[in-house]
Amino acid sequence: MTSPASPVDTADPFTAPFGSLFGDKITIARMEAGEGYRYSGSAEPMENLSLHPATHALHYGSSCFEGLKAFRQNDGSLAIFRLEDHALRLTKTVAQLYMAVPDIELVKTMIIDAAEANASHTPDAPGSLYLRPTLLGTQVNIGAAATPSNSALFYVFASPVGDYFAGGVRPLTIYVETETPRTTPQFGRAKAGANYAMALGPTLDAKATHGADQVLFASGGDVTETGAANFFLVDNDRVVTRELDDSFLHGVTRSSVLALAADLGYQVEERHISLDELRAWAGRGEAFLSGTAAIIAPVGTLRLEGDTVAFGDGQPGPNTLKLRQALTDIQIGAAPDPHNWLTPIEG
Repeated sequence: MTSPASPVDTADPFTAPFGSLFGDKITIARMEAGEGYRYSGSAEPMENLSLHPATHALHYGSSCFEGLKAFRQNDGSLAIFRLEDHALRLTKTVAQLYMAVPDIELVKTMIIDAAEANASHTPDAPGSLYLRPTLLGTQVNIGAAATPSNSALFYVFASPVGDYFAGGVRPLTIYVETETPRTTPQFGRAKAGANYAMALGPTLDAKATHGADQVLFASGGDVTETGAANFFLVDNDRVVTRELDDSFLHGVTRSSVLALAADLGYQVEERHISLDELRAWAGRGEAFLSGTAAIIAPVGTLRLEGDTVAFGDGQPGPNTLKLRQALTDIQIGAAPDPHNWLTPIEG
């Protein structure tokens, strides 16, 4: 490692760009060929990493990550939301990269240790402490394009955050992309950098050309997800989202929304959504995005096949806000946690 990375100091996570502030501690484990992951058992000072120019991850994409949050509870304590599910998804992504998979108990321990070490940086609700477990293939060999990295660096750091989308809970404008796919079908469920990179160009183009906040990928008329979140339709009776397959991310927040929707009496439907249904739904229902960073973000307008389609009056709808409130109440300990999603920690 080299010089220290910038700590939080007194910066305000509600005005700074999401993910641009950092805690001052990090947990690190290393794996060398033929060995398991070795973790010291405690957090270290957050410093810059030193990597060889031939590091496998820099050339061949052997990197992946997770994103989850710790929330300050109403009683002042701290709890991580859906720790087990995020740790499990990380191990599945590492397996897709054909690298040695860290033990899930080690993953959870390092996440908890990182959260506890950075607990003082956790803002009160609606802010949170965003946790970023990251794994890099560190083999030094630029001839290893056809083989997985046999060594790795696994670490967890923290970022105090406010709202993901600038402006807080507001209606988003979504451009519907019907030609370019979100990512490669066989790698869509992997939470890896290469996956996200494929959505970057279409998203930037849509922002510049259509004033969009995000892109909803629906190549061939098959509605899937946006570049950084799952997509839902909702009305007074039903919550509808695309059924899972390997072509897009299996969101942990997505599964939370579906469970809460059932608890609240909505009929839950996981199925294909056509472009015609999108248009029809806008006249009588609502739409929203879900993800760890965004939680639940209302959709106000679609740019669809040259038309502008508004959901209702274009403002956040009551069902969307109801689901968001139900989810955030559990996350901060303001409501019971019937699904045991919270992991209490010290700090």
